[in-house]
Amino acid sequence: MNLRPIYGHDALLHRLGGALASSRFPQAAMLVGPAGVGKQRVALWVAQGLLCEGGPGEPCGECPACLKVVGLGHPDLHWFIPVPRPKSGDSEKQIEQVREMLAEIWTERRNGPLYDAPDRMASHSLASVRLLQRSVALTPFQGSRKVVIIGDAERLIVQEASQEAANALLKVLEEPPADTVVLLTVADPQALLPTIRSRLVPIRVGRVGDEHVQAFLENELTESPDAAEVKRRVVSADGCIGRALRAEGENEEAERAGLLLRAIAKGPTKWAEAALAQASWGARGDFSGTLDVMAVRLRDELVDPTTSPERMEACLRALKRVQETRMEAQGNANPQLALAVLASDLGSLL
Repeated sequence: MNLRPIYGHDALLHRLGGALASSRFPQAAMLVGPAGVGKQRVALWVAQGLLCEGGPGEPCGECPACLKVVGLGHPDLHWFIPVPRPKSGDSEKQIEQVREMLAEIWTERRNGPLYDAPDRMASHSLASVRLLQRSVALTPFQGSRKVVIIGDAERLIVQEASQEAANALLKVLEEPPADTVVLLTVADPQALLPTIRSRLVPIRVGRVGDEHVQAFLENELTESPDAAEVKRRVVSADGCIGRALRAEGENEEAERAGLLLRAIAKGPTKWAEAALAQASWGARGDFSGTLDVMAVRLRDELVDPTTSPERMEACLRALKRVQETRMEAQGNANPQLALAVLASDLGSLL
């Protein structure tokens, strides 16, 4: 089974194809965008363009190399996905365990390319980075280059072994072999060490239009949902097709957002408790995700025909304030403090 086509990123793909064809594509890049927007799928398209037998550029989609990439079977494509930390105490066995877990995930994604987000305890551990180093050192097997993709790169564990994992990745980014392109996908760039970010050329992957989300749901699912369900998912997706594939309330961000909104309705004592429950610095990606879900909830009210004009105006003001906090979350804002200020503001707006 092949990867699904890309919907809604035509302008971005055209620019990336031009950069590939003119040899201006960076050797180490970071695809940045909200969770579920399609960053890893775009990274795989770039890999296809780099490995295409017609030469770097927009992939032809028909040559053996292109077909192997979309079938996740190209030997020069190395896709690193967060996995549970290996249990063995031996470093070599840890690397082998990571290799085996990645092989299992690749097999699962070949059989079902519409996959869920990795488990929250999965990460890019030191063993994963060591395996990545070995992959980078390999001679291309089929073509003249190889492509390494590090999905959900903010899951790199920088604390273990005195940041050895981060330092090992930094060495790869500082001196990648001439035949290697490294692509990281990140929802929250601030979760990466500044030294790692500084080695990467950022590429923004923006949200797509609702019509593209709807087209994907209607064309690419094994069992197409009914019209009402499609509409609900399109609204919940907020331009991110990956979110449209998840059931509402399925992730932890949805639960935290719901708790906070309910706490705001109960007054300062309750929302202060909810704000303090947010991790101060260690889960900035989770904080951003919570804000994204809050924005979706507010948009749901805006499109609800039963929402009164007064409530709609209040939701618009609240949505603007959530979006402002979301922008602040990309900087050095303390999540607990930012959430407390936001809750106070929303308490007066809603």
